[in-house]
Amino acid sequence: MLCVCVLPFLVPFDFPANRLFAAEQPPPESEKVREERNQRLDEDVARLTAEIEKSPKMVDLYSRRGDEHFFRGQFAEAVADYEKMVELKPDLDSSHWRKGIAYFYAKQYKDAAHQFEIYHSFDNVDRENGIWRYLSQTMALGREKAREGLFRYEKDDREPFPDVYRLFSGDLTGDEVLTRIRNAKITPREREQRLFYAELYVGLNDFVEGRKDTARQHLAQAVKNDWGAKASAGPGFMWHVGRVHHDLLVKDAAKVKTERP
Repeated sequence: MLCVCVLPFLVPFDFPANRLFAAEQPPPESEKVREERNQRLDEDVARLTAEIEKSPKMVDLYSRRGDEHFFRGQFAEAVADYEKMVELKPDLDSSHWRKGIAYFYAKQYKDAAHQFEIYHSFDNVDRENGIWRYLSQTMALGREKAREGLFRYEKDDREPFPDVYRLFSGDLTGDEVLTRIRNAKITPREREQRLFYAELYVGLNDFVEGRKDTARQHLAQAVKNDWGAKASAGPGFMWHVGRVHHDLLVKDAAKVKTERP
């Protein structure tokens, strides 16, 4: 949900689409890195909570604390902070895509779909918003209903979202989306940026269609992506989406293993 610049020097790059994932991939981050991040996030939440107690009408404080809650996997708390932002400043509502994503992870799928619908009135070019509405509607109504309700876009959007959007309409497979990026005559930097988004959304599509193992593997690739890990603003938030979702799937897989006889 943020435009990025493309570097010069276009080069072709051939890479097979059907990458074979190992049965057990090494985690994209070490346990130490995760623990240190969680400690920082907890400290940030405590500090922002103290600031909010002193200045309870400062919208920016709720915005920042909502992000920290989300990055910590505290989705209900993130929703509450994002909703408080809109309560304090109602004109933020139509552009608040982070609130829609928080609704999604809080399993409030209909609320999430509605949030992305009103965002479409704010920005009718951004296919990433349309993807999140589709994901939300798939979880709430099923894939066929969600496809029937896909937004139709007429204006150009940034790469790789035109192709990624065709994944959700059923016109391309995940492997085809990834192959087109790998074979495109673009700079290595631009390829890395496109692959970040493609791995993220191929993984999310696998998740909503019930393929949790491959979803986890694609999301791991998104988390390992150097461009995504170093991004800020909207792309940086989306890197955390991939990281948080990957961690949830790892926990689910571990729980299933322990429950097996």
